[in-house]
Amino acid sequence: MHKKAERLKKTKAPLAVNVPPELAHRVPPGQTVTDRFPILHEGDVPEYDLATWSIKVFGEVERELSFSFDELMSMPQTDITCDIHCVTRWSKLDTHWTGIKFADLFPKLGVKPEAKYVMVHGDNDYTTNIPLEDLLRDNILLAHAYEGEPLTAKHGGPMRLIVPHLYFWKSCKWITGFEFMKEDAPGFWEQNGFHNYAEPFAEQRFSGEGFDLPEDEWHGKEYD
Repeated sequence: MHKKAERLKKTKAPLAVNVPPELAHRVPPGQTVTDRFPILHEGDVPEYDLATWSIKVFGEVERELSFSFDELMSMPQTDITCDIHCVTRWSKLDTHWTGIKFADLFPKLGVKPEAKYVMVHGDNDYTTNIPLEDLLRDNILLAHAYEGEPLTAKHGGPMRLIVPHLYFWKSCKWITGFEFMKEDAPGFWEQNGFHNYAEPFAEQRFSGEGFDLPEDEWHGKEYD
């Protein structure tokens, strides 16, 4: 068991969190709204040369592909505004991102019909699994900019995934590849006791009963 996951699971969570009434319908149970942007990740922040950086596509595809940063930047760009919800109990509302919609990239990938799941790969050997139908939603982004500025390395630059309807660990930082799969398989946190799907409004934080997370887990972290 990963030490962080084990520690989080043993800590008792608060019974309630105060949320302003006008925001209640946008904030999942057990979350605290923050105007800041906590920085949380496993391992060191990678450094990149954009001239050699790429995202690979493999698994259940007609042929393996790779896309350079310039190739992705030449595609149609989309702006989205969304709320994000971290499993460590913070939510940040009305975040603005710019990037390439996964749904716009998808037709170029030659994905076989039998592919139903995707393992998203990121640097530091990070992985997270997401159903393909979820990635094809209209607001799923390969984001390279946040609030009109290039995405900082600490927040996943040069490019990260944004999956607003799931807990934020599914929004993989430092994307390196998409692996298309016939069958589902757990990613890094999913192998360490966190929920396989991770829907915030259903509080799908963990894979079993008796696990919980402290209200202040994200307090004291670095912020942008």
